[in-house]
Amino acid sequence: MKAKELRSLNKEEQEKKLGEAQFELMKMKSQVATGTTPKNPHEIKKVKKIIARIKTLQK
Repeated sequence: MKAKELRSLNKEEQEKKLGEAQFELMKMKSQVATGTTPKNPHEIKKVKKIIARIKTLQK
């Protein structure tokens, strides 16, 4: 998700996207912790960037 798309969302939608991204990251990290390899290991990095973008826009 691009920053331009995130800016067009209102505060409630940004919060919802942030919660979804954090939940997705938690699931991926738990897969790694249990020894299961995720479907796409690069997805973890993408989700972290999305979380950082949302938090930056909220400041």
